[in-house]
Amino acid sequence: MNDAYDALKQDDIVNGPKFQVSRESIRAFCEASLDFNPLHWDDEYMKSSFGRTRFGGIIMHGMTNFGLITRMLTDWLYPLGGVHRRLETRWKTPVRPGDVIRPSARITGKKRTQRSRWVTLEIEVKNQRGETVAVGEAMAEFPPQGR
Repeated sequence: MNDAYDALKQDDIVNGPKFQVSRESIRAFCEASLDFNPLHWDDEYMKSSFGRTRFGGIIMHGMTNFGLITRMLTDWLYPLGGVHRRLETRWKTPVRPGDVIRPSARITGKKRTQRSRWVTLEIEVKNQRGETVAVGEAMAEFPPQGR
């Protein structure tokens, strides 16, 4: 019997939702995560000699990228009977208020084991200028039907 796993092919692309980054979305993440690092909310800190960075102002939490990637994977996998099992990411460049980011994934491999079926994915998040802001790898499981 063919199923969603069988239909997947190497190099298939999964596109996630676009996300408009704003000062308000950054502040909301500060409140939800309890992470009030001044990098994410304090303009004056970012201008001071202690806080001065190459960022040129406040930046979005890297974990917002992680959440957006997770949403993309879950939205894609759940209807197909798949489960998101692993995600590793690396932040490449800061994301600022006004940026629009979008994650995507490319299937890099499939493997059947005695107990299950697996898909590996290469992850990339780009901004509106086409710059890569985050990269990573993910793994998904497609449990055999009836288990």
